[in-house]
Amino acid sequence: QVQLVESGGGLVQAGGSLRLSCVASGRYNAGWFRQAPGKEREFVAAISWSGGSTYYADSVKGRFTISRDNAKNTVYLQMNSLKPEDTAVYYCAVRIYSSNYYSPASYDYWGQGTQVTVSS
Repeated sequence: QVQLVESGGGLVQAGGSLRLSCVASGRYNAGWFRQAPGKEREFVAAISWSGGSTYYADSVKGRFTISRDNAKNTVYLQMNSLKPEDTAVYYCAVRIYSSNYYSPASYDYWGQGTQVTVSS
């Protein structure tokens, strides 16, 4: 059983920054997803277990950065130039078997989610 603990969400004004953290009980391929009210969960970013490969949704490319510190078993999502449309619950997830980093169905374990609210 993999445990994931997220932190770092909050309320920020448009143009501001936040950094989300996700501590895992091991070293895995990881991703961040988000879900806004009334919408489906969507891919935000992913990183390989080594940190050598990263992937981003077009909507966040150039603004968000995913990274990891394997000594701390922690994955980060640095979010800059935040927009009101980034408001959502953000989830950290890990995938053990699948190579598909984009689909939520590929991920085996999920964190509890952390709310990010961007005011205009």
